[in-house]
Amino acid sequence: MAKKQKNAGGTPATVALTSAGTPFTLHAYEHDPVSPSYGEEAAQALGVSPDRVFKTLVADVDGELTVAVVPVAGQLDLKALASAVGGKRAAMADPVAAERTTGYVRGGISPLGQRKRLRTVLDSSASAHATICVSAGRRGLEVELSPADLAALTSAVLAPIGRG
Repeated sequence: MAKKQKNAGGTPATVALTSAGTPFTLHAYEHDPVSPSYGEEAAQALGVSPDRVFKTLVADVDGELTVAVVPVAGQLDLKALASAVGGKRAAMADPVAAERTTGYVRGGISPLGQRKRLRTVLDSSASAHATICVSAGRRGLEVELSPADLAALTSAVLAPIGRG
């Protein structure tokens, strides 16, 4: 994977990756605003298996916003997410709160370069792949990197939080 320059994509996520010296590949595609699923659209546009493209979801775990990174091919198991961070209950966060806290728009929330660093849980299935794709911080832009690098940069816990 080639390391990109700070202006590559121009998002806080790509700046964070470049600043950390983390190798990554940037993938751009034409986003269709009527697409029902941002993640599935990305997988199709990039020609990548949906189990290698991960979506970034923001949940509220016992009153604290928490990031969950799961394959687009499945769903987030909220109980498993709560358990992974030692919480009791989890629910999807209010979209406005998620956007305000991360600094990204829905459909373009990246686990990297967020305005406020949130606890992050990466689905353990990511470990089965040499690289995975996550949002690079805007719709139509994905970043490919190793799951270990993503976990290290976000201080993520790896846990089985995806299902289906």
